[in-house]
Amino acid sequence: MSTPPSTSAAPRHHAMDSAPQPPGATGLKGVLLPVAIVLVIGSIFVSVFLAAFHAPRPHDLPVAVVGTTRQAEQVSAGLESGLPGGFEVKRYAGVGPARRAVEDRRVYAAYVTGSGGSPQLLYAGANGPSVTSTVTGAFSGVADASGERLTVRDVVPAAAGDTRGMSVFYAGFGIVLAGFLFGLMTYQMAPRLEYRWRLASLTAFSVLGGVVVATMAGGLGFSALPGPFLGIAGVIALMAAAIGSATMVFMRLFGRAGMSLAAVVLLTFGNSTSGGTLPTAYLPAWLHPLSEILPVGVGVRAVQGLSHFGNDGLTYGVAVLAAWILVCGAVLYWRDARGPGRPATG
Repeated sequence: MSTPPSTSAAPRHHAMDSAPQPPGATGLKGVLLPVAIVLVIGSIFVSVFLAAFHAPRPHDLPVAVVGTTRQAEQVSAGLESGLPGGFEVKRYAGVGPARRAVEDRRVYAAYVTGSGGSPQLLYAGANGPSVTSTVTGAFSGVADASGERLTVRDVVPAAAGDTRGMSVFYAGFGIVLAGFLFGLMTYQMAPRLEYRWRLASLTAFSVLGGVVVATMAGGLGFSALPGPFLGIAGVIALMAAAIGSATMVFMRLFGRAGMSLAAVVLLTFGNSTSGGTLPTAYLPAWLHPLSEILPVGVGVRAVQGLSHFGNDGLTYGVAVLAAWILVCGAVLYWRDARGPGRPATG
């Protein structure tokens, strides 16, 4: 008597179970391949950071001049003589609008021409000592050329816990590194985790990462980022989710090579173009566009805006980060939940 076929449903295989782990390289290839990959990644890191920071100078850094059209033209000519191509001069009719432009970071300094007195320079110390040195040095030269003595005034001082203006870079670098490691470890430690639970894990990591970084860098910690706690935590959480999901996409699309590609794109290019050490106007022309599309650059600008500059870059940053998360989530759904694909391997 034949056994009736089983009516129980066959087990559903997850995409990550579709293929066995490929064997690693052996022999001479196993000896040389890690050396070559690491040297290439290291060389890219060194070359990109040296290209960005070995001799930084501004390119069309926006500055304001308060005065007549003729005075603005004279100041612009003086700046161009001292640092060709370094500044983009915008004329303002009054001190009030120019100061607000500095406070909102629409310009990085405002030169108030003297009308019976010495000229004055309004600047934002929160932009960091390098920017302060650039603008005070350049405008001092302009004042000296006209036989006047420049007075300077810091209208947006740095936070008491961030005298060098570097804390946002360290916070951004830390959350990018954490997001990168999460994207690797989620597939290494839980390769068979279903898509919905993997996204739940990403969400938990992102939210907790935002809270932890905002706590450490804000008023409850080092007082380095004086912006609103929930705002800082929210932007950091979006950065974490964008970097984590992007790393996961690299792993799912490119397998083992995805780790190296993610390191180059997200860690090397992302951090070097973030604007956390110097404004993006100091970047070479070939690197500057990356600051406006990679998660760390738009996130760092949004955090700086929340902390010091009237929410400068916040709307754009949130929109770009959300786009990264949505696109990466869709790719992961296609790879992990919609059908078989080769497993991600670390």
